[in-house]
Amino acid sequence: MTLNYGELKRGTSIELDGEPYSVVEYEHSKMQGRAPVMKIRFRSLRTGKILDRTFQGDVKFSLAHVDRRKAQYIYRDGDLFYFMDTESFEQFPMNEDQIKESLKFLKDQIELDLIFFEDNPISLELPLNVDLKVTDSPPGVKGDTAQGASKLATLETGLQISVPLFVNEGDIVKVDTRTGEYLSRA
Repeated sequence: MTLNYGELKRGTSIELDGEPYSVVEYEHSKMQGRAPVMKIRFRSLRTGKILDRTFQGDVKFSLAHVDRRKAQYIYRDGDLFYFMDTESFEQFPMNEDQIKESLKFLKDQIELDLIFFEDNPISLELPLNVDLKVTDSPPGVKGDTAQGASKLATLETGLQISVPLFVNEGDIVKVDTRTGEYLSRA
């Protein structure tokens, strides 16, 4: 199926140079006496990288056949990470390069979306926030507010974040997966 530039929306998955991309934002401009120009920002569904492209005239795009499935992270074996489709119970291995950005939030049994392109898992989409256990955090010292009353804490996945002084080792904290920032205690 093809789309023209008038049918594009944010989040639409299209195929560009044989790869699946999601439309992040777009701008259409038409100057008198010239062909219309379309500036589009894409996010690669395979790598997450941003790509800016400009198109002249009435360009058509191919809709990418991207499928999202609910899945659960079940275990790691060497360089492979295994995910299970929560409906079919089918398991899908993904290598470290495919999910590098998500590793700092990945813990056993976490529910997420696997993104498939041509029936192969290409990336994953984490929930907006995850609950992680604090494994190391120096005790907060009363009156130590020179740095905005926060300290560095290490979480169960190895991620280090800035947390308020009252957060202690063993606490469960809610972390934003888009920014990697502390949200609250869980």
